[in-house]
Amino acid sequence: MSAATTMRALPELGPNRELALPDSEERTLDNGLTVIAIQRASVPLVEVRLRVPFGTTELDLPGLASSAVLSQTLFSGTAEMSTVDIAAALQSVGGALSASIDPDRLLVTGNGLVDGLDRILAICADVLTGAAYPADEVLTERSRLADRIQVARSQPAHLARAAQLRRIYAGHPYAVQTPEPDDVRAIDTDRLLSLHAARVHPAGATLVIVGDLAPQAALDAAERALSGWAGNGVDAATPPIPDLRTGPLLLVDRPGSVQSSVRLALPAVGRTHPDHAALQLANLIFGGYFSSRWVENIREDKGYTYSPHSLIDHSVAGSSLLLSADVATEVTGPALLETWYELGRLANLPPAVDELEQARQYALGSLLLGMSTQSGLAGLASAYAGFGLRLDFLATHAQRLAAATREDVAEVAARYLAPAKAVTVVLGDAEKVAGPLSSLGPVERTAAEGA
Repeated sequence: MSAATTMRALPELGPNRELALPDSEERTLDNGLTVIAIQRASVPLVEVRLRVPFGTTELDLPGLASSAVLSQTLFSGTAEMSTVDIAAALQSVGGALSASIDPDRLLVTGNGLVDGLDRILAICADVLTGAAYPADEVLTERSRLADRIQVARSQPAHLARAAQLRRIYAGHPYAVQTPEPDDVRAIDTDRLLSLHAARVHPAGATLVIVGDLAPQAALDAAERALSGWAGNGVDAATPPIPDLRTGPLLLVDRPGSVQSSVRLALPAVGRTHPDHAALQLANLIFGGYFSSRWVENIREDKGYTYSPHSLIDHSVAGSSLLLSADVATEVTGPALLETWYELGRLANLPPAVDELEQARQYALGSLLLGMSTQSGLAGLASAYAGFGLRLDFLATHAQRLAAATREDVAEVAARYLAPAKAVTVVLGDAEKVAGPLSSLGPVERTAAEGA
C-alpha cells in the first residue's frame, strides 16, 4: 500500500480557548513609580521587570555609548556592596538581576524564589539609588562591549540591520542603535554617574512583579523597598518616526559575500489602532510564520532561503513591518522579485477562508502561549506598560483577531503591504548582484558600515 493511500487527513482545528487574565493589582507610588503585581501560582518563583523610559530627542552617538555601558555596569557595585556581594546576595534567594537597554527603555530583569522578593527589591533599590560604577568594573565591561561590537560589525545580519535603520529612520534617534567601539572605550565612571543621575529616576517608570504571591502584598513590598528612590531628571520624548521614503533600492556593498541579506520595511500601525488586528493577520499570511505564503514560495518551493520572516516592530515612536531573508548571491534578484510578487498578491487578492482561519488560530494561540509562563507574562505586561497598556488589552485584541474578516484583511493588506510602499535594502556583493537588481528598478549603491 502506498504512502499516499495510508496518509490520514489532518483533524479539524479545535475551538479557540477563551483568554483568561490573571488577578492583578496596581499602585503608583509617591515618587511616580507605577507597580503592577500579577498573581501566577504555577511555581514558587517570582519574575521582576523594571522599565525606565530612556528615549532621546536627537541622534547622540556619545550618549548612545554611555547608555550601553551603563546597562552593562549597573550591577557592578554600590557604596555598600561589590559586584560579588550583589551576586552572592541574589544567589542566596535563587535569584538573578540584569539590565539591558534599547532606544526606548532601560530594562532591569530579575527572578528568584517568592520568599526572596524582599531581598531582590532591596538590591534593586540599592543599585537604583547608589550605583557606584567602580572604575575597574567599568574598564572591564566597556572593553568587553567594544569587542562584541567590533565582532558584530563583521556579521552580515548586523550590517544589514544597521543599513536598514539608517535608511528608514534617517535623521531620527532610531537611525543608529549600536555605538562606535571607540566611543564605548572612552566612557568613564564620572560620565556614567552623571547619566544615571539624569535619566535613572522613577517618574514614568513601571515595575512588574509576577509570581505565586498575593498582589497587594507584592505592592506593599515594592513600596517598602522603592519609595526612597527619587530623582529630578527629565524624560526625553522621542519624536515620531518619519514616514517611509520609498526611493531606489539601497544596495550595500559587501565584496566577496556568498549571500545577500534582503531587508524590506513597510508602514504599520500601533497596537491600539483599529487596523492592527487585521494587519497582524495579513502579516502572518504573508510571512509571519512557517505556514505563510512567502515561506512556501522562496523556501519550500524554490529553495532560495532557509528562514524568511516578517514581523510588526513596535517602538514607542512608531511601528513598522519588517521583512528579512538571507539568500544565495546568485538568486538575489529572483528572491526579491518573488517577495514583491507575494506582497502584491496579498494586496490584491483576499486570503482563502482556511488560510485566514489558520493564521487566526496561530495568532490567538500565540497570545495564550505568551501568557503561559511567569516569565512570558512579566515580559508582556512590561512591554505593554511601556505603551500605556495593561493586560486587559489582550482580551480586546483577541476579540478583534476573532472578528476580523477576509475583507478586513484584504483591505489592510492593500493599504500597508503593497510593494510600492516598501523600502528595500540589500547587503551583498555589488559586483555580482547589481545587474540583476537593476533590472527590477533603480538602485543606489553604498558601502557597508565600517568599510
